[in-house]
Amino acid sequence: MKKYSADDLRGDILLVDDTPDNLRVLSAMLTNQGFEVRKALSGQRAIASVRADPPNLILLDIKMPEMDGYTVCQYLKDDPTTCEVPVIFISALDDALDKVRAFAVGGVDYVTKPFQEMEVLARIEHQLRIQKLQQQLMEQNQELARSNRELEQFAYVVSHDLQQPLQSITGFVRLIQLKYQHYLDDVALDYLSRIHDTGSRMQHLIQDLLMYSKVSNQVQELQPIDCNFVLKQVLENLQMAIAEKQVALVCDVLPTVMGSETQLVQLLQNLISNAIKFTRPDTTPQVEISVAKQENQWLFGVHDNGIGIDSHNIERVFEIFQRTQSAKKYPGTGIGLATCKKIVENHGGRIWVTSQLEMGTTFYFTLALA
Repeated sequence: MKKYSADDLRGDILLVDDTPDNLRVLSAMLTNQGFEVRKALSGQRAIASVRADPPNLILLDIKMPEMDGYTVCQYLKDDPTTCEVPVIFISALDDALDKVRAFAVGGVDYVTKPFQEMEVLARIEHQLRIQKLQQQLMEQNQELARSNRELEQFAYVVSHDLQQPLQSITGFVRLIQLKYQHYLDDVALDYLSRIHDTGSRMQHLIQDLLMYSKVSNQVQELQPIDCNFVLKQVLENLQMAIAEKQVALVCDVLPTVMGSETQLVQLLQNLISNAIKFTRPDTTPQVEISVAKQENQWLFGVHDNGIGIDSHNIERVFEIFQRTQSAKKYPGTGIGLATCKKIVENHGGRIWVTSQLEMGTTFYFTLALA
């Protein structure tokens, strides 16, 4: 389909009618309005013309010998190279069933003969305006996707390059603390401790950002993964945190899903570690992992009895670098849940959250059946 210039609504129009006089009238009318016009006297010629060079719009008669307009439209809509070209039927048939059939085969509008010139022009310009807006939206989406890819790549490169110098800074600070602690006063030691703690937080931020960029750019082939094995790895990774806070963890028998083992480990680990981290004071953390089979997917739930999330923050929790006011009292970078969302989307699923303040939070996500 041809593209428009920035300010032009005049396009290339194909007229299809087996009556030459009808073609002459329509052609003269549209040419006078600045449209480029092509003509076809049969359905076969129309299809050949569209396949050779798709126009911006087709005005199509219905009653034609050998191949009627309905058949022509159906052929064009069944072909991926021509299916996006809008078709306006223009016919003497005025029965409601004829119009219904025209829309059923893919027509976007219907004009009844004898037609009024202003009506035809208005309907044509309306369809061309829609087409132009769709083209602009598609171009903007492509530009946004390209910009996002570049931004994620930039974040990955910058974060990767920052790791080594930052590690050197924290390493040398630690050496000064160990070697010269007897020569420095309490103020100097306090400054060094703050530098080291700040550097450590920056390292965690960089590592989380690298992981987010890696997940965003990874295209992995999904394969059957036993989620019980995934959970076993997660619990081994979180063994110290679970023991330290004496977490009560209950879990259903987990299914086998289509997925990436590495990403699924990261997904469950982020959600369970969040459930452990955001506990209420003087409360034993309780984490429950549930699973239920739906039509063509598994629904997972990770439930906790923690501090909960304000209702007005629910929609923001999966945005990168977003942390709620209550969560700011706890360590973190605001990247973990954004990474979870990317992982679930990579697996063709969706993720959402329900929560009550001081009662707990549940993260739900779906994964495909194996």
